[in-house]
Amino acid sequence: MGHRLADVSTPARLAAPEEGIGRDELALATRNHGLPLEALRHDITPPGLHYVLTHYDIPYVPDDTPWPLTLTGRVRRPLHLDLADLRTFPQVTTRVTLECAGNGRALLTPRPVSQPWLVEAVGTADWTGVPLRLLLTEAGVAPGAVDVVFTGADHGIERGVEQDYRRALPIEVALGDDPEVLVAYAMNGAPLPPQHGRPLRLIVPGWYGMAQVKWLREITVADEPFTGFQQAVAYRLRRQPEDVGEPVTRIAPRALLIPPGFPDFMSRARVIRPGPLTLEGRAWSGRAPVTRVEISTDAGQTWQDAEPAPDDGRRWAWHGWRHTWTATPGVHVLCARATDAGGDTQPLEQPWNRGGFANNVIQRVPVLCLEEDVTQAGRPGR
Repeated sequence: MGHRLADVSTPARLAAPEEGIGRDELALATRNHGLPLEALRHDITPPGLHYVLTHYDIPYVPDDTPWPLTLTGRVRRPLHLDLADLRTFPQVTTRVTLECAGNGRALLTPRPVSQPWLVEAVGTADWTGVPLRLLLTEAGVAPGAVDVVFTGADHGIERGVEQDYRRALPIEVALGDDPEVLVAYAMNGAPLPPQHGRPLRLIVPGWYGMAQVKWLREITVADEPFTGFQQAVAYRLRRQPEDVGEPVTRIAPRALLIPPGFPDFMSRARVIRPGPLTLEGRAWSGRAPVTRVEISTDAGQTWQDAEPAPDDGRRWAWHGWRHTWTATPGVHVLCARATDAGGDTQPLEQPWNRGGFANNVIQRVPVLCLEEDVTQAGRPGR
């Protein structure tokens, strides 16, 4: 009997009741990584702390390797560019918060079996590159264009389908200037690191991470909707396998709390001491500006408004917030939730979908506040 791709690529499935994280999910979790939540203190995430999700292998691109980028399809003048050509176009730097579409997947019941994110699949960077609209204008988009398709150099198998990683944007998004899509070659003022798409990647402010194609090598303007795997099969909000589903696009509002106090090594349970405590975190939304962040210290029974950090005018990046709380001995569950200008807010209970996408249920951080007379002898650094 001949071997087939399906022999090494399993269908999508849901975890059985009480099924723990499997070896395949553990392998994904060791390849990919989230943001340590204490790193939310950084306005700009250092590249090594920024979340990473890689579908296939990270392409190896040695220094000074030529990297051609083609722009073809429904255009009047196809473009064949190298990195030096790209740098002749005006460059733009935009601070953008990126979040994986599957962030929060492992919190769902039943759990979709895939990359087992909790809430850490996020990061913020200053991305520098050429506005995509300038490249499309240079090429001259022909009448009838519908989608712009982006192809990365990463190649693999998913659910039995061999493929390059490919995604598309509607032509109006690709040509838009609010947000302005970038063909980026720098992150935080330095060339892209390999895991973040070196030497070229797409940055689509406000959209989940699946749209941010890395190791970008081809741009194709199409006169019909793109129906590739990552567009028409993956990254759809569906409850049943046969559902067509809604496409995953813009980032839902989310607030995350910087875990206060200090952690237990294994459980990551937080320990604090009685008295005034400043709770801090970040909030963002790809749909509309965040207008309100609320904090609960009693597992969501009551809420108080947090104080936002000064607005720095960076629409597509997270913003800080803080709230002063007087901790008392006992166990408390801290929660944070964001609401944006469009009226979208984080739910207390997350509606479920088979892919585990766009799960922006409120964060819950249990903390143990010690009794006031606990000895100080064992405190770290004492």
